Amino acid sequence: MTSPETAPEPAVPAAAGERTTSRDVARAAGVSQATVSLVLGGKWRGRVSERTADAVRAAARELGYRPNLAARSLRLGRTRTALLVVPALTNEFFARVYAGASGVAGENGFGVVLYPSPEGVGPARDPFGSARSTLDGVIASSMAAGALAEMRGGGLPLVMLDSDPAGADVAATVNPDIADGMRQVMDHLLGLGHRRFLHLAAAVDTWTFHVRARTLAETARSVPGTEVRTEPAALEVHAGRRAVERALAGPGPRPTAIVCDGDVLAAGACKALRRLGLRVPEDVSVTGFDDLALATAVEPELTTVRLPAEEVGERGMAALLAVLDGRPAPGAALPVELVVRDSTGPAR
Repeated sequence: MTSPETAPEPAVPAAAGERTTSRDVARAAGVSQATVSLVLGGKWRGRVSERTADAVRAAARELGYRPNLAARSLRLGRTRTALLVVPALTNEFFARVYAGASGVAGENGFGVVLYPSPEGVGPARDPFGSARSTLDGVIASSMAAGALAEMRGGGLPLVMLDSDPAGADVAATVNPDIADGMRQVMDHLLGLGHRRFLHLAAAVDTWTFHVRARTLAETARSVPGTEVRTEPAALEVHAGRRAVERALAGPGPRPTAIVCDGDVLAAGACKALRRLGLRVPEDVSVTGFDDLALATAVEPELTTVRLPAEEVGERGMAALLAVLDGRPAPGAALPVELVVRDSTGPAR
């Protein structure tokens, strides 16, 4: 393999009507055509140095080289298209997941079709009538593997994001560390002296919300004298508001902290507290989850858990590409971060 340190020929764009070839790129970068194929096909890691890959990409850009994806697809028997299924487009998290996935896909000559399931997290219909013949794989965020059975056609590789890692017939799973995020929330509030909690729980039957509820309960049980009440709510601001008003109207002492399964619910909780004449955080602390743009749009700004949505999408697409190439997909949980803002304070 030719070293990139050898002096490459100056990159000269093809004349009008001529197509730049991989041989032109190889000559300009001072490498072999095989190296060009590896780099532009996204299979260079571990086989070609970073410096060589940069040289090949730079030469391709200067020459205006575009690989013949149609010919490559026919040769590989692939469409070079992945389907990303999400429960809804109304949540900013899924838009950021798509941005991450499509970025990695574009670097590797793939396209990503975004499909918000009309059934939310329920069984998703095949949007193409026969997804198996038009796709190379499916990526699904925050859903159950069984919900994708129809569109997979029984054979397409499936990568799950923010979903049960024990799901059956799943090629790979990419998850933010949801449990650690909830532990960070509870440790923060317990450290501020809070012992009476209201858990404003998303009324959505998915793995990610089950993990939040289970971890909250486990962490609370580890500290004597801690009480947790749970109030379910749809993932909407007004549903969160109504749920908090309902919970605070009930018997028993008022909670000193409300732990919400999402920033949208937290915004509803803050709205309910204001309507009841209570201050955040002086009377009641409130936490969110996700760190959406909404978290800094409300007043006071929300203490919340920042999820690496773009990285989830990037890792998900990279995992699908690895599966298609017969390589192992990484499975480590992605770290999350508690962002402390003004909606939490010491318990009264």
